Amino acid sequence: MTNIKHHLTDDVLLAYCTGTLPEAFSLVVATHISLCETCRSHMDTLDALGGVVIEETPKAAMSSGSLEACLKMAESMPKDPIKMEAAGKSKRQKSAGLFPAPLQDYVGGDLDAVRWRPIGLGVKQAILKTSRDASVRLLYIPTGAAMPDHTHNGTEMTLVLQGAFQDESDYFGAGDVEIADEEMNHTPVAVGPVDCICLAASDAPLKFNGILPKVLQPFFRI
Repeated sequence: MTNIKHHLTDDVLLAYCTGTLPEAFSLVVATHISLCETCRSHMDTLDALGGVVIEETPKAAMSSGSLEACLKMAESMPKDPIKMEAAGKSKRQKSAGLFPAPLQDYVGGDLDAVRWRPIGLGVKQAILKTSRDASVRLLYIPTGAAMPDHTHNGTEMTLVLQGAFQDESDYFGAGDVEIADEEMNHTPVAVGPVDCICLAASDAPLKFNGILPKVLQPFFRI
């Protein structure tokens, strides 16, 4: 995609390269990188710089049992290629459908494989299975529909896959990423000729301002 205007921050890309992001956020990053040549190039630069730093770091003496400890750690790392993807490796192959390859791995296919669950006013969601330190979901928002007014208890990262949405801060089209924190209060509204589909990760429940969304929040796990 060449019309992407909202990119990943340096801090997010660096955390992704070093494998310190929660799996949910890593999925959003891997999906965005599959779409964005700018962030993909930037990530390659960070990887190269990391390699230089490792090469120039003075060697340290190995303690007894280091090899065994290293092998034990390797055994505990995820063997599933999907989880390896989220741990910091981005697939760059193109896909024939709407979803890039990293996201198709989690969904088990493309858009027609998503198991949507309605949450009201035409909005639907599908929560994807990841580690428990953060959550990630697909959101389907009909054009003209709005998400409830809310702020955040933590960080929320939203990637637009189709259509667009607009809030108090800016306009976000396909491929754009919005990163929101505790200081942002917004009401995203789907705009444009086609319905909006997003991939959103968060490390804490949203903080809704309305009574009804607060009541329904535990049922929808938002």
